[in-house]
Amino acid sequence: MNKVISFCLLCFLSLNAFAQFKTDSIAYNRQRAKINAMLAERSKKFGRYDQSLTQRSGIFGFQTKNDIRRSNDILMDIVKTDNDIYRELKILLDYRTFQQNQAQDQSKETEQTATESMYTISKLQDQVVKLRKQNEDYVKLIDKESLNFKIIVFLLVIIILFLLRNQIHRKETKA
Repeated sequence: MNKVISFCLLCFLSLNAFAQFKTDSIAYNRQRAKINAMLAERSKKFGRYDQSLTQRSGIFGFQTKNDIRRSNDILMDIVKTDNDIYRELKILLDYRTFQQNQAQDQSKETEQTATESMYTISKLQDQVVKLRKQNEDYVKLIDKESLNFKIIVFLLVIIILFLLRNQIHRKETKA
């Protein structure tokens, strides 16, 4: 019986943890997709930067100030994108740490609940054993009292019969 209760309790807690994990997993995957999109955007920007370095619109094939400014602007945009990526990665790592801590806390809580349930079941089993022993003692006591009562009734019946016989014997001798 206690195994069935423990199994049902464990199944309930596991389903609850699975539902929470699925929700967390969706948010985590959403954050990963966002970071991957940002990385793809950064890659495109770096391609534009690489192209801007090869562009030379000056005399004799040299770069002009505008070419260098354009390259620097693209490079600054890449740096801003990198900073955004780092910020989002930190969020992702914090989220992952939160998930791990939450899983550990839930595991500890489940373990504590299972331990408390096993302790309660053990305590109840001990009480059942004690009550059965008390019941057996009461049955024995009742059997002894019942036997004593039967003996007393038997003796009273014998005494009453003896007194009746004596009474009848006295009436016969007087008559």
